[in-house]
Amino acid sequence: MKAETSFSLKDQLFNPEKVAWLSGLFSGAYEGFDENAFQTAVLEKFPDLELKERIVHITEMLHKHLPRDYPEALKIVLDALPPELDPSLKDDDFGDFMIAPLSHFVATYGQAPEHLQLSLNALRELTKRFSAEDAIRYFINAYPAETLSFLTEGAKHKNYHVRRLSSEGTRPKLPWCQKLIIDHEQPLAILDILYADSTRFVTRSVANHLNDISKIAPATVVETLARWKESKKQSEKEMDFIINHSLRTLIKKGDPEALNMIGFGGKPDVDIVEFSIATPEVVVGNACEFVLKLKARKEQGLLIDYIMDFASNGKKAGRKIFKLKQVKAQKGQDIVIKKKHPLKLMTTRRLYAGEHKITIQINGKALGSQTFELLEP
Repeated sequence: MKAETSFSLKDQLFNPEKVAWLSGLFSGAYEGFDENAFQTAVLEKFPDLELKERIVHITEMLHKHLPRDYPEALKIVLDALPPELDPSLKDDDFGDFMIAPLSHFVATYGQAPEHLQLSLNALRELTKRFSAEDAIRYFINAYPAETLSFLTEGAKHKNYHVRRLSSEGTRPKLPWCQKLIIDHEQPLAILDILYADSTRFVTRSVANHLNDISKIAPATVVETLARWKESKKQSEKEMDFIINHSLRTLIKKGDPEALNMIGFGGKPDVDIVEFSIATPEVVVGNACEFVLKLKARKEQGLLIDYIMDFASNGKKAGRKIFKLKQVKAQKGQDIVIKKKHPLKLMTTRRLYAGEHKITIQINGKALGSQTFELLEP
């Protein structure tokens, strides 16, 4: 069972109005640009294309309607750019997705050795309007030394979007993007510059980058964070954010070193007074309700989560960890948690009727399980 939705991200980001806007930019920058022909050529294939396919298609249509000489075409691309995003902001200024085909244009047609510096400089300008994180990966793979040198310099740039590109574009597991051929440790020198950044948009990228590495080399991440914290180059509050955001995957997995770093290491010394499910049968669309009562035997930090094991359709069952509570417990303290876990149909997760299991996890240790039955509506 999976929810149906009428919302279309591809139509929200790439639609006739957006294509007309992009076409107008190029018409203003290049006298020979045929707006009507470009828009017709782009839109006629949109119904059959998914989001990333639309980016590629727009790129190909730009190539068709611009001069074939790459440097000449690239100059028009740069002349057509809208103003830079506000450089005074600190976060959540992603820009317009319609700029993505321009970065893809550079990645597709600008990889020749004689165009390398021209293309890298263009991506530096483009990322000030919309992140060129996908496009830069083409150059990392084709010219690793030159591109990493370029990104190292970019980590010191005055524009925070350029600085973020140096971290985001080198992430080992960046969603929707091609895999990098470089070793995951090669960009660490760039992160050593960026972790002390004053802009959350940048430090979040750094933390996401480390979280990627945590799936490959957990010890490297813990050691890197410890070194950064010791340096005191970042404010305590922002360093705490970077640590928690970087370690989120390891924390959910109960990694001892990660839990120690955030103050929740060691075996939990608690009594489970009660762990009961009030809804042994749940119809899809409703919620599973459970109660957890704990008594702390000593003063300690407790990171309380629960693991949901979902029923399967004969394949590997799904599993997800959810947060419940963080508490600095005192000796003898009673901790009572009541939780309602909604089981609604979503577009991102399928639900199957059958037995589901909830396991309490404290400081990374599983301490008890209960089951309930999910029923079809």
